[in-house]
Amino acid sequence: MATETANPVSVSGAPCTAAAPGPAPSRIRRLGRALLPGPAPGANGAALYRRWWLPWLWTAPAVACAVIFGVFPFFNTLLLSFTDAKPLGGAASFVGFDNYSRMLGDSDFWLATRNSVLYAVIVVPLMVLLPLLLAVLVEKNLPGIGFFRSAFYTPVLASSVVVGLSWQWLLADDGLINTWLEKAHLIKDAVPFLSDSWLILLSAMGLTLWKGLGWYMIFYLAALGNVPKELHEAASMDGAGAARRFWHITVPGVRQAMMLVGTLTGIGSLRVFTEIYMLGGSTGGPGGADRTLPFYIRDVGLDPLTGNAGYGSAVSVALFALTLGLTLLAQRVTKEDES
Repeated sequence: MATETANPVSVSGAPCTAAAPGPAPSRIRRLGRALLPGPAPGANGAALYRRWWLPWLWTAPAVACAVIFGVFPFFNTLLLSFTDAKPLGGAASFVGFDNYSRMLGDSDFWLATRNSVLYAVIVVPLMVLLPLLLAVLVEKNLPGIGFFRSAFYTPVLASSVVVGLSWQWLLADDGLINTWLEKAHLIKDAVPFLSDSWLILLSAMGLTLWKGLGWYMIFYLAALGNVPKELHEAASMDGAGAARRFWHITVPGVRQAMMLVGTLTGIGSLRVFTEIYMLGGSTGGPGGADRTLPFYIRDVGLDPLTGNAGYGSAVSVALFALTLGLTLLAQRVTKEDES
């Protein structure tokens, strides 16, 4: 008995024919679907029109700025350190490691290195501790505390040049500080804040501290907000004084912020220039005795008449190595504390 295969019938009774498979999408169509915005299979919501290259599109400006102003200058400086290039351009010849050999035997380079390292050794511990104490003082919500927070933060908003000029007026031989000390009969002759090499360096450190206290105070205020108040209350009930609570509760609670402040301050101390220039003049103190590494790089590498951009680049590489070493040391200390 022969069997017949019935055609499928639609709801209306009309016979339906099976749809033939269409042609496979062409390579151009597949490429267009990958590149052009359109519904993505299996996606919903905003992901319907998301493509793999969209995150790269949003980050492209930041990546371009990092390459143009960061990566390229770094490698260009590294290449220049092996040449005798001039600041204003022109023909440059390859000199190998001559610039680095000259740097190791240059007493001025070692003097600038000593000043930069000494600057960091003195400024970093003080900048880690003093803003923390300041943050503890202004943390409490007392009447009028907002005024003091604003007053402590005001130096951060001022330009470094303006602050330097103000300190020149304060520290000059006939300035405000010497005038007060003489009227109080504490000194007979003016203190040479701006003419003695050691006093210039110490005054520049004081300027850095004064200008940075308010900035890092904000860091610590944010960190102190994460320290549980219950710990202070329990310690107070157990008879712990303010000093003991600070050392055993506050300091461990803000340790990560302290490491961050120490790293940022260390990097900034090795790169200090404006403070020395404003207080010590264009020579960097008497006979250049207070020049730091950035100051020395400017003198030896950027002078249009006698400068050597190749040698200045070699000193810049040395400054980068010193800064990188400090950063790695801080990271190692942080990991040891976490473990």
